[in-house]
Amino acid sequence: MTNKDLLQNIGAVAETTGLKEEQVVEAITEGLIAGCRRTHGVSTCRVELIEEKSDLKVYKQYMVVEDYDLTLDKTYTQLLLKDALEIDKKAKVGELLEVEIDPKEYGHYAMRDMKQRFNDTILNYQKQNLHDFFKEHENEMLRARVIDESPTTYRIDLGKETTLLPRSETLERDNLHVGAVVYVYISSVYMKPKGPKIDVTIKHPNLVIKLMELNIPEVADGTVEIVGISRDAGDRSKVGVRTNNPQVDPIGACVGEGGARIRSVVSALAGEKIDLFRWSDNEKELIENALQPSDVIAVTKINPRDKTALAIVPNDQLSLAIGKQGQNVKLAVQASGWSIDIKSEEMAAEEGILYWASQLEKYRCVHVLWQKKSYLRKN
Repeated sequence: MTNKDLLQNIGAVAETTGLKEEQVVEAITEGLIAGCRRTHGVSTCRVELIEEKSDLKVYKQYMVVEDYDLTLDKTYTQLLLKDALEIDKKAKVGELLEVEIDPKEYGHYAMRDMKQRFNDTILNYQKQNLHDFFKEHENEMLRARVIDESPTTYRIDLGKETTLLPRSETLERDNLHVGAVVYVYISSVYMKPKGPKIDVTIKHPNLVIKLMELNIPEVADGTVEIVGISRDAGDRSKVGVRTNNPQVDPIGACVGEGGARIRSVVSALAGEKIDLFRWSDNEKELIENALQPSDVIAVTKINPRDKTALAIVPNDQLSLAIGKQGQNVKLAVQASGWSIDIKSEEMAAEEGILYWASQLEKYRCVHVLWQKKSYLRKN
């Protein structure tokens, strides 16, 4: 096969391997250099591409020396000046001498080395291209199909590559099986000797954001902004939204007509509940909204530096505000970024806590003595 023959196959090889033509040329170059080194016993060779890939030339390289010197840079094979002059009468000590060679001279072992280096370079580029593709999609959502399963993992097809989805990173209510289509979140991508390692999950809070972007146009185009989110994967997520457009209701836009939009998100999450609340730059309103569905009578003891506050709730809604196993307040804290303590009206009264009852628009001075007097008047 001539040098021109090698170049004429670049397009076909690129299409077959999924590489760019420049990468195939680099693989050919690396292969020719490996064969050159084996055939001529030199440390370095160079391949020159001629006239827009129409031909190429291969050169073996020597460093011209007066006498062999072991202290010199070992990058290049040394050649005595007297021998160099027989090749090129203009050769000088200290200069790099290049001698053109013909790849058709390659013997059996040289051809083996050339093919091995070519294949290795192609494989490395394929690995790198896959890594780069998925690295660009890191922290993004991709649609995948389950193609196999084991007691601990699902193997999923991401289109360009397959990877493992641990069962521990799926939802309990997921009914995954071979052939099922699922949205996954690419949490990390890194290179390993065998190729890119792609870590995926269904439990990441950002998966909820990506699904909302997919199903809610106002979220996708930025009209509605998701400012805070927290998630108890598989059970409930709490999402704080806002908009700078006075004509748009951020909650209504997310819910959609008849709840169609938010239902699509819930369906993709195997029935996980989504609590939407209106984000506010006013810390009292933010905390009140984040604690929904519970009513909040007042927010007091606000410490902006430490981002701590106390929420007072109706006696009959203390359990609702805290949530089952503390879920509601935990999600409210994570979504809002505020550490929230919760007390009922009765608890606040017993501790003599003073607060402004925003819902009643008046001061409520609450302490143990006042509560006792009130109780006596009623009885």
